[in-house]
Amino acid sequence: MNRRIEKNRPKSVVPEPRAKFSLRAWREQHLYSLFSSLGRLAARPWATALTLAVLGFALALPLLFWLLLDNARGLTGNVADASAISAFMKPGTDAAAVQAFAGRLRARADVAAVTVKTPEQGLEEFRERSDFADALRVLHYNPLPPVLIVDPRGDPGVLVAQLRSAAAVDRVQYDAQWRQRLNAILGLALRGAQVLAGLLGLAALLVIGNTVRLDIAGRSEEIAVMQLLGAEACCVRRPFLYSGFWYGTFAGVLSLMLIGIVQAILAAPLARLTAAYDHAFAAHGLSVAQMLAVLAASTTLGWLGAFLAASRHIALGQPR
Repeated sequence: MNRRIEKNRPKSVVPEPRAKFSLRAWREQHLYSLFSSLGRLAARPWATALTLAVLGFALALPLLFWLLLDNARGLTGNVADASAISAFMKPGTDAAAVQAFAGRLRARADVAAVTVKTPEQGLEEFRERSDFADALRVLHYNPLPPVLIVDPRGDPGVLVAQLRSAAAVDRVQYDAQWRQRLNAILGLALRGAQVLAGLLGLAALLVIGNTVRLDIAGRSEEIAVMQLLGAEACCVRRPFLYSGFWYGTFAGVLSLMLIGIVQAILAAPLARLTAAYDHAFAAHGLSVAQMLAVLAASTTLGWLGAFLAASRHIALGQPR
Protein backbone atom coordinates (compact mmCIF):
# COMPACT_ATOMS: atom_id res chain seq x y z
CA MET A 1 0.00 0.00 0.00
CA ASN A 2 2.83 2.38 0.92
CA ARG A 3 4.58 1.60 -2.35
CA ARG A 4 1.41 2.42 -4.29
CA ILE A 5 1.05 5.76 -2.50
CA GLU A 6 4.66 6.68 -3.15
CA LYS A 7 4.21 5.72 -6.80
CA ASN A 8 1.16 7.96 -7.25
CA ARG A 9 2.65 10.92 -5.33
CA PRO A 10 3.46 13.78 -7.71
CA LYS A 11 7.06 14.59 -8.06
CA SER A 12 8.26 17.87 -6.63
CA VAL A 13 8.61 20.51 -9.27
CA VAL A 14 12.08 21.95 -9.37
CA PRO A 15 11.93 25.62 -10.35
CA GLU A 16 13.76 26.38 -13.51
CA PRO A 17 16.73 28.71 -13.12
CA ARG A 18 16.01 32.31 -14.01
CA ALA A 19 17.35 33.51 -17.29
CA LYS A 20 20.61 35.33 -17.05
CA PHE A 21 20.60 39.07 -17.38
CA SER A 22 21.17 40.07 -20.98
CA LEU A 23 22.51 43.54 -21.58
CA ARG A 24 21.49 43.36 -25.22
CA ALA A 25 17.87 42.46 -24.40
CA TRP A 26 17.74 45.18 -21.74
CA ARG A 27 19.04 47.74 -24.22
CA GLU A 28 16.60 46.68 -26.92
CA GLN A 29 13.65 46.88 -24.53
CA HIS A 30 14.57 50.37 -23.44
CA LEU A 31 15.21 51.56 -27.00
CA TYR A 32 11.86 50.15 -28.08
CA SER A 33 10.07 51.91 -25.20
CA LEU A 34 11.97 55.13 -25.92
CA PHE A 35 11.00 55.37 -29.58
CA SER A 36 7.55 53.80 -29.24
CA SER A 37 6.61 56.42 -26.62
CA LEU A 38 7.86 59.13 -29.00
CA GLY A 39 5.72 57.64 -31.75
CA ARG A 40 2.65 57.73 -29.51
CA LEU A 41 3.23 61.42 -28.83
CA ALA A 42 3.58 62.08 -32.55
CA ALA A 43 0.37 60.15 -33.24
CA ARG A 44 -1.66 62.84 -31.43
CA PRO A 45 0.09 66.07 -32.47
CA TRP A 46 -2.51 68.59 -31.31
CA ALA A 47 -2.87 67.19 -27.81
CA THR A 48 0.91 66.87 -27.49
CA ALA A 49 1.45 70.42 -28.77
CA LEU A 50 -1.05 71.89 -26.30
CA THR A 51 0.51 70.01 -23.38
CA LEU A 52 4.01 71.11 -24.38
CA ALA A 53 2.84 74.72 -24.77
CA VAL A 54 1.48 74.74 -21.22
CA LEU A 55 4.67 73.15 -19.87
CA GLY A 56 6.93 75.47 -21.88
CA PHE A 57 5.24 78.64 -20.63
CA ALA A 58 5.21 77.30 -17.06
CA LEU A 59 8.97 76.75 -17.19
CA ALA A 60 9.81 79.94 -19.13
CA LEU A 61 8.02 82.41 -16.84
CA PRO A 62 10.18 81.92 -13.70
CA LEU A 63 13.32 81.77 -15.83
CA LEU A 64 12.50 85.12 -17.45
CA PHE A 65 11.74 86.63 -14.06
CA TRP A 66 15.03 85.35 -12.68
CA LEU A 67 16.95 86.73 -15.69
CA LEU A 68 15.34 90.13 -15.21
CA LEU A 69 16.31 90.21 -11.53
CA ASP A 70 19.84 88.98 -12.22
CA ASN A 71 20.40 91.72 -14.79
CA ALA A 72 18.88 94.29 -12.43
CA ARG A 73 21.32 93.28 -9.71
CA GLY A 74 24.18 93.87 -12.13
CA LEU A 75 22.72 97.26 -13.04
CA THR A 76 22.47 98.49 -9.46
CA GLY A 77 25.96 97.37 -8.58
CA ASN A 78 27.30 96.08 -5.33
CA VAL A 79 26.36 97.63 -2.01
CA ALA A 80 29.94 97.34 -0.85
CA ASP A 81 31.02 99.68 -3.64
CA ALA A 82 28.49 102.28 -2.49
CA SER A 83 29.30 102.07 1.23
CA ALA A 84 32.10 104.63 1.01
CA ILE A 85 31.52 108.11 2.46
CA SER A 86 32.61 111.09 0.38
CA ALA A 87 33.63 114.08 2.52
CA PHE A 88 34.12 117.26 0.47
CA MET A 89 36.49 119.62 2.22
CA LYS A 90 35.91 123.36 2.25
CA PRO A 91 37.45 125.27 -0.67
CA GLY A 92 40.84 126.70 0.14
CA THR A 93 41.82 123.98 2.62
CA ASP A 94 45.52 123.37 2.19
CA ALA A 95 47.00 119.91 1.61
CA ALA A 96 48.61 119.72 5.07
CA ALA A 97 45.28 120.28 6.82
CA VAL A 98 43.62 117.68 4.61
CA GLN A 99 46.30 115.09 5.39
CA ALA A 100 46.07 115.84 9.11
CA PHE A 101 42.30 115.42 9.07
CA ALA A 102 42.67 112.16 7.12
CA GLY A 103 45.20 110.93 9.71
CA ARG A 104 42.74 111.57 12.55
CA LEU A 105 40.07 109.63 10.68
CA ARG A 106 42.41 106.68 10.09
CA ALA A 107 43.00 106.48 13.84
CA ARG A 108 39.30 105.88 14.51
CA ALA A 109 38.09 102.37 15.24
CA ASP A 110 35.03 102.72 13.00
CA VAL A 111 37.11 103.65 9.91
CA ALA A 112 38.66 100.97 7.74
CA ALA A 113 40.50 103.18 5.24
CA VAL A 114 40.73 106.77 4.05
CA THR A 115 41.69 107.83 0.52
CA VAL A 116 42.64 111.42 -0.21
CA LYS A 117 41.68 112.74 -3.63
CA THR A 118 43.36 116.01 -4.51
CA PRO A 119 41.64 118.71 -6.62
CA GLU A 120 43.96 117.87 -9.52
CA GLN A 121 42.95 114.20 -9.43
CA GLY A 122 39.28 115.16 -9.23
CA LEU A 123 39.57 117.49 -12.22
CA GLU A 124 41.33 114.85 -14.30
CA GLU A 125 38.69 112.27 -13.42
CA PHE A 126 35.95 114.75 -14.28
CA ARG A 127 37.52 115.33 -17.70
CA GLU A 128 37.66 111.61 -18.42
CA ARG A 129 34.07 110.87 -17.36
CA SER A 130 32.28 113.89 -18.81
CA ASP A 131 31.87 115.58 -22.17
CA PHE A 132 33.12 118.96 -20.92
CA ALA A 133 36.83 118.36 -21.37
CA ASP A 134 37.16 121.18 -23.90
CA ALA A 135 35.15 123.58 -21.78
CA LEU A 136 37.31 122.92 -18.74
CA ARG A 137 40.40 124.16 -20.56
CA VAL A 138 39.13 127.74 -20.44
CA LEU A 139 39.12 127.75 -16.63
CA HIS A 140 42.02 129.63 -15.06
CA TYR A 141 41.73 127.82 -11.73
CA ASN A 142 40.57 124.49 -10.35
CA PRO A 143 37.17 124.88 -8.64
CA LEU A 144 37.11 121.37 -7.18
CA PRO A 145 37.86 120.90 -3.45
CA PRO A 146 39.84 118.06 -1.86
CA VAL A 147 37.75 114.94 -1.20
CA LEU A 148 38.21 112.23 1.40
CA ILE A 149 36.86 108.77 0.50
CA VAL A 150 36.17 107.10 3.85
CA ASP A 151 35.46 103.35 4.08
CA PRO A 152 33.52 102.78 7.31
CA ARG A 153 33.73 99.74 9.52
CA GLY A 154 30.37 98.69 10.99
CA ASP A 155 27.44 101.09 11.29
CA PRO A 156 28.45 104.41 9.67
CA GLY A 157 25.68 106.49 11.25
CA VAL A 158 27.80 108.09 13.98
CA LEU A 159 30.71 108.65 11.61
CA VAL A 160 28.51 110.40 9.02
CA ALA A 161 27.02 112.68 11.69
CA GLN A 162 30.45 113.68 13.03
CA LEU A 163 31.81 114.32 9.53
CA ARG A 164 28.89 116.63 8.78
CA SER A 165 29.52 118.57 11.96
CA ALA A 166 33.28 118.91 11.34
CA ALA A 167 34.47 122.46 10.68
CA ALA A 168 36.77 121.50 7.80
CA VAL A 169 34.10 119.54 5.94
CA ASP A 170 31.81 121.39 3.56
CA ARG A 171 29.55 118.53 2.42
CA VAL A 172 29.16 114.79 3.11
CA GLN A 173 27.74 112.40 0.53
CA TYR A 174 26.63 108.94 1.63
CA ASP A 175 24.33 107.16 -0.82
CA ALA A 176 24.54 103.53 0.29
CA GLN A 177 21.19 103.59 2.07
CA TRP A 178 19.07 103.71 -1.07
CA ARG A 179 21.14 100.92 -2.60
CA GLN A 180 20.65 98.81 0.49
CA ARG A 181 16.92 99.32 0.20
CA LEU A 182 17.01 98.52 -3.49
CA ASN A 183 19.00 95.33 -2.85
CA ALA A 184 16.50 94.37 -0.17
CA ILE A 185 13.69 94.82 -2.69
CA LEU A 186 15.59 92.76 -5.25
CA GLY A 187 16.22 90.07 -2.65
CA LEU A 188 12.52 89.92 -1.90
CA ALA A 189 11.73 89.73 -5.61
CA LEU A 190 14.29 86.95 -6.03
CA ARG A 191 12.66 84.97 -3.25
CA GLY A 192 9.31 85.54 -4.96
CA ALA A 193 10.81 84.23 -8.21
CA GLN A 194 11.98 81.11 -6.38
CA VAL A 195 8.51 80.55 -4.93
CA LEU A 196 6.98 81.12 -8.37
CA ALA A 197 9.41 78.64 -9.91
CA GLY A 198 8.49 76.06 -7.28
CA LEU A 199 4.76 76.52 -7.83
CA LEU A 200 5.02 76.40 -11.63
CA GLY A 201 7.35 73.41 -11.41
CA LEU A 202 4.75 71.65 -9.28
CA ALA A 203 2.10 72.62 -11.84
CA ALA A 204 4.24 71.12 -14.62
CA LEU A 205 4.64 67.96 -12.55
CA LEU A 206 0.88 67.66 -12.12
CA VAL A 207 0.20 68.34 -15.81
CA ILE A 208 2.60 65.58 -16.87
CA GLY A 209 1.22 63.22 -14.24
CA ASN A 210 -2.37 63.82 -15.35
CA THR A 211 -1.40 63.38 -19.04
CA VAL A 212 0.28 60.08 -18.27
CA ARG A 213 -2.71 59.01 -16.18
CA LEU A 214 -5.01 59.59 -19.15
CA ASP A 215 -2.61 57.60 -21.32
CA ILE A 216 -2.74 54.76 -18.80
CA ALA A 217 -6.54 54.84 -18.83
CA GLY A 218 -6.55 54.67 -22.62
CA ARG A 219 -4.26 51.64 -22.62
CA SER A 220 -5.97 49.78 -19.78
CA GLU A 221 -6.71 46.64 -21.79
CA GLU A 222 -3.13 46.42 -23.05
CA ILE A 223 -1.78 46.81 -19.51
CA ALA A 224 -4.23 44.23 -18.18
CA VAL A 225 -2.98 41.68 -20.72
CA MET A 226 0.62 42.43 -19.75
CA GLN A 227 -0.22 41.91 -16.07
CA LEU A 228 -1.99 38.62 -16.82
CA LEU A 229 1.09 37.43 -18.67
CA GLY A 230 3.18 38.16 -15.57
CA ALA A 231 4.83 41.41 -16.59
CA GLU A 232 6.63 43.10 -13.71
CA ALA A 233 5.77 46.60 -12.55
CA CYS A 234 8.93 48.04 -14.10
CA CYS A 235 7.98 46.66 -17.52
CA VAL A 236 4.47 48.11 -17.26
CA ARG A 237 5.81 51.46 -16.07
CA ARG A 238 8.67 51.80 -18.56
CA PRO A 239 6.84 53.22 -21.63
CA PHE A 240 5.07 55.81 -19.49
CA LEU A 241 8.37 56.89 -17.94
CA TYR A 242 9.76 57.53 -21.40
CA SER A 243 6.62 59.50 -22.28
CA GLY A 244 7.30 61.72 -19.27
CA PHE A 245 10.94 61.94 -20.36
CA TRP A 246 9.92 63.25 -23.79
CA TYR A 247 7.39 65.67 -22.33
CA GLY A 248 9.99 67.13 -19.96
CA THR A 249 12.73 67.34 -22.60
CA PHE A 250 10.57 69.00 -25.24
CA ALA A 251 9.10 71.37 -22.65
CA GLY A 252 12.61 72.42 -21.61
CA VAL A 253 13.62 73.04 -25.23
CA LEU A 254 10.44 75.04 -25.81
CA SER A 255 11.05 77.18 -22.72
CA LEU A 256 14.58 77.99 -23.91
CA MET A 257 13.20 78.93 -27.32
CA LEU A 258 10.65 81.25 -25.69
CA ILE A 259 13.40 82.90 -23.65
CA GLY A 260 15.44 83.40 -26.82
CA ILE A 261 12.47 85.00 -28.57
CA VAL A 262 11.89 87.38 -25.65
CA GLN A 263 15.58 88.32 -25.63
CA ALA A 264 15.45 89.06 -29.36
CA ILE A 265 12.39 91.29 -28.87
CA LEU A 266 14.07 93.19 -26.01
CA ALA A 267 17.46 93.49 -27.72
CA ALA A 268 16.91 97.05 -29.04
CA PRO A 269 15.63 98.55 -25.73
CA LEU A 270 18.48 96.85 -23.86
CA ALA A 271 20.99 98.34 -26.30
CA ARG A 272 19.62 101.83 -25.63
CA LEU A 273 19.78 101.18 -21.87
CA THR A 274 23.42 100.06 -21.97
CA ALA A 275 24.28 103.08 -24.13
CA ALA A 276 22.74 105.35 -21.48
CA TYR A 277 25.11 103.79 -18.93
CA ASP A 278 28.13 104.29 -21.25
CA HIS A 279 28.19 100.52 -21.83
CA ALA A 280 29.22 99.94 -18.21
CA PHE A 281 26.30 97.55 -17.93
CA ALA A 282 25.86 94.53 -20.22
CA ALA A 283 22.67 92.51 -20.21
CA HIS A 284 23.18 88.76 -20.34
CA GLY A 285 21.07 85.68 -20.97
CA LEU A 286 21.39 82.08 -19.91
CA SER A 287 24.80 80.48 -20.18
CA VAL A 288 25.35 77.05 -21.75
CA ALA A 289 25.65 75.45 -18.31
CA GLN A 290 22.40 77.08 -17.20
CA MET A 291 20.63 75.89 -20.36
CA LEU A 292 21.80 72.35 -19.71
CA ALA A 293 20.62 72.65 -16.11
CA VAL A 294 17.18 73.80 -17.32
CA LEU A 295 16.97 70.81 -19.67
CA ALA A 296 18.04 68.43 -16.92
CA ALA A 297 15.51 69.90 -14.47
CA SER A 298 12.63 69.78 -16.98
CA THR A 299 13.48 66.20 -17.97
CA THR A 300 13.60 65.19 -14.32
CA LEU A 301 10.21 66.82 -13.73
CA GLY A 302 8.72 64.91 -16.65
CA TRP A 303 10.19 61.60 -15.53
CA LEU A 304 9.10 62.15 -11.93
CA GLY A 305 5.53 63.08 -12.89
CA ALA A 306 5.21 59.97 -15.05
CA PHE A 307 6.75 57.80 -12.35
CA LEU A 308 4.31 59.01 -9.68
CA ALA A 309 1.28 58.58 -11.93
CA ALA A 310 2.24 55.12 -13.18
CA SER A 311 3.35 53.85 -9.78
CA ARG A 312 0.12 54.97 -8.14
CA HIS A 313 -2.06 53.10 -10.61
CA ILE A 314 0.12 50.01 -10.46
CA ALA A 315 0.07 50.06 -6.64
CA LEU A 316 -3.73 50.37 -6.60
CA GLY A 317 -4.04 47.54 -9.10
CA GLN A 318 -5.47 49.83 -11.75
CA PRO A 319 -6.10 49.31 -14.50
CA ARG A 320 -6.81 45.58 -14.47
